[in-house]
Amino acid sequence: MRYQVEHQTVYHYDTSVTQSQQLLHMMPRQTDFQHCVSYTLACEPQPAEHSQRLDFFGNHNDYFTMLTPHQSLAVLSRFQVDIQPRPTMVALSQSPAWEAAQAALQLQATKHLTAAPFIYATAKVKCSEALASFARHCFTPQRPLLEAAMALTQHIYAEFEFDPQATDISTPLDEVLKGRRGVCQDFAHLMIGALRSLGLACRYVSGYILTHPPAGQPRLVGADASHAWVSVYCPVYGWVDFDPTNNCLVQQDHITVAWGRDFSDVSPMRGVVLGGGQQQLAVNVTVTPLE
Repeated sequence: MRYQVEHQTVYHYDTSVTQSQQLLHMMPRQTDFQHCVSYTLACEPQPAEHSQRLDFFGNHNDYFTMLTPHQSLAVLSRFQVDIQPRPTMVALSQSPAWEAAQAALQLQATKHLTAAPFIYATAKVKCSEALASFARHCFTPQRPLLEAAMALTQHIYAEFEFDPQATDISTPLDEVLKGRRGVCQDFAHLMIGALRSLGLACRYVSGYILTHPPAGQPRLVGADASHAWVSVYCPVYGWVDFDPTNNCLVQQDHITVAWGRDFSDVSPMRGVVLGGGQQQLAVNVTVTPLE
């Protein structure tokens, strides 16, 4: 499948901003299952400085600085990307028992260096006995790792309600676990916290997902959204992605932009401004299938 993605972010400020510095994660990654065909980034006002680099995790970063006074900032990311099919659960059926994967990460760390940054707790994803207990419903003794991860994906989908009003990005994970409500970022953090509490490695993945309009209805501009899911490290197969918000193994509807330890590593756009007062944010995302 080939997709075109447009991601528009607009900030409106109550008073003039005299200087703005922004960091973006909007360019998609190149992976075994994904190839970025083209990528453009447009800003208004025009930046005085713009640079690109790869971060520690291999994500593409855009940095820019605006020195022109302004009361609105608009950023439009546009790219085309080719997505290849990923292995199904049937093809991944030979994963080791989860206890064996846990032991390999602890006892053979030098063989699994890519997993090392993704084992430990972070400020946004704490580890706890409560999260470990939540995961143990699915991680029964000697259960294959990826089978258990799929079961945890299904468990979160069944037990939690998608509710954009219930949380924000600062809501602690224990409150999400208690309240049983949240959005895709919460569910990804929850699954990551549960897995890391068992000594397993997993990373937070940000990107986009193609939404499907009702039968006979046109696809609406701006109806798609940024999305988040979880990538689990398996010593046999490498990284395998699961989407607890949509109860699925990640396949061709998902477009990967960046990955890290949690949301703070891969925020689509964040920065600092001088001035501005209160601000209002509007985001529109459109994912269009081209083939």
